[in-house]
Amino acid sequence: MSLSKKRKVDAECRVFQEKWSSSYLFTELNGKAVCLVCSQHVAVLKEYNLRRHYVSLHADKYDNFQGQQRREKVNELLAGLKKQQSVFTHSRDISDAAVKASYLIANEIAVASKPFSEGEFVKTCMMKAAEIVCPEKRQAFANISLTRNTVADRISDLSVDLDSQLKQKVKSFIGFSVAIDESTDITDVAQLAIFIRGVDDTLTITEEFVELVPMTDTTTAADIFTALVGALDRVGVDWSRAVSLATDGAPSMIGKKAGVVTKFREKVQSANGGRDFWTFHCILHQEALCCKSLKMDNVMKVVIQTVNFIRSRSLNHRQFDSLLREKDHIHGLPYHTEVRWLSRGAVLRRFFDLREEIEQFMEEKGKPVLEFHSAEWMQDLAFMVDVTEHLNNLNKQLQGRNKVVTQYYDSIRSFKLKLSLWETQLAGGDAAHFPCLKNVCATQHVADMKRFKDKITALLREFEQRFQIFGELEKDFNVFCSPFTVNPSDLPVSIQLEIIDLQCDSDMKGKFAAAGLDTFYQNLLPGYPNLTALAAKLLCMFGTTYLCEQVFSVMSINKTKLRSRLTHKHLNHILKLAATQDVTPDIDALVKAKRCQVSGVK
Repeated sequence: MSLSKKRKVDAECRVFQEKWSSSYLFTELNGKAVCLVCSQHVAVLKEYNLRRHYVSLHADKYDNFQGQQRREKVNELLAGLKKQQSVFTHSRDISDAAVKASYLIANEIAVASKPFSEGEFVKTCMMKAAEIVCPEKRQAFANISLTRNTVADRISDLSVDLDSQLKQKVKSFIGFSVAIDESTDITDVAQLAIFIRGVDDTLTITEEFVELVPMTDTTTAADIFTALVGALDRVGVDWSRAVSLATDGAPSMIGKKAGVVTKFREKVQSANGGRDFWTFHCILHQEALCCKSLKMDNVMKVVIQTVNFIRSRSLNHRQFDSLLREKDHIHGLPYHTEVRWLSRGAVLRRFFDLREEIEQFMEEKGKPVLEFHSAEWMQDLAFMVDVTEHLNNLNKQLQGRNKVVTQYYDSIRSFKLKLSLWETQLAGGDAAHFPCLKNVCATQHVADMKRFKDKITALLREFEQRFQIFGELEKDFNVFCSPFTVNPSDLPVSIQLEIIDLQCDSDMKGKFAAAGLDTFYQNLLPGYPNLTALAAKLLCMFGTTYLCEQVFSVMSINKTKLRSRLTHKHLNHILKLAATQDVTPDIDALVKAKRCQVSGVK
């Protein structure tokens, strides 16, 4: 039995009556009776209580006011009470505005990858601007706290709020996938980036950064797996709903016996009863590895040696840039960086475009590039320029956020068809889609196109081998992308009847033509449960670790030699704000939980 009894008056629904304002000088405020004279509250809305308060404290002074005079006095007292309240309300509004501004500025500092101390610089700039533009508002700007510690605390609060919102979203996921990658920061600490992409029961996609986990000791498969499971358990995932895992393809990730992928699959399938679980080796990494199958080291070795001779010596670099300016070339010669996806194509293109200037400069330096006089080598160079440009265009198509895995499939399938076309054309001596090679061949003797055809054949074979997972999912992709053209008899029994119903629904056919795939499948709810379950599985799949690579770029901007003591906790909070996509911090809720802290004004 409960010890607390409900008061009888709480159930009586007492209502303040307007006549009491004139009779007893009271008004109602937030459900309570407030005296207009002394501002005291009366606990219970009973006329007896109000009359007793008035008679005992104010009757002697205010009984003399009658009729119109009394009404004017009541209005005067009401106006005084409202003015008093407005003073406190205005003060609170100014305080809240200052706190909200500090949150907004701290968020911008984090997103822009600026040090926490930049808040004080921003404050100084605001104060100087306020003195000129609106000197009467100077104190309002002075109330905005932007000290280093305050900015750090604000960023921490915003990150914690994002984390709590993500936990709520994760509870609603009917399917989710994870993307992970590992890199090393400026202090040689291995950092594991984790992203999650989930779909709820309305087929709304959420793609968010989970955590950057520092790994201060070894980075074996067991270490990475433990860190990954800990991070996902912290946000409360339902392991039975995991669909796929995307990794960078490192040995510790994809080892068949004890790799992260193997351990992750075992954990998921023990939770979901052994249902299918898919793993992706990042498509962008795979595409970059395909380039190496060309094996044109005879070209790359000469190009890299020449570029390094020009760029690695300051005098050579200055003199070469001066030569380019004389010939009206704006852009110079970039370094080749093996880990950058587009670097090879960019260097080869500039080297080919500036080949005459490079040849002239190297001869002046007494380091002639003899290969420039070899017709076969120049043809190899031109072929490499064209091929890497095609590969770079594919790479750019595969980059980006919020992509559905079928978009990657379409891009890869399209490129394989192009390779087949080029293979046939080169076999017949036609270099129509290789403009640099065609240009070189026009000024020299006809090239042996068969060796280039063999290179394309090897590249096509490499694409077929590396993207076998698309073949395994091709039937699902076809149903998802073209539900009105697939043959129901070729599909699993569970969705055959739903596909037939859908193909005979003319209204849905019109919506499919007008809407995107994710929007279209939202329209199918709840009438096609098996078909929408297939859509949910594909919509939540990661095809690349592009988001992880993007986070590592932000990490390298924030944690530099000048900020090497940035703590793991603060780094994680910064990246949380910089990488957020579908969740935004609830600043208004955070403001209500804070009071204004005025920083010093210099």
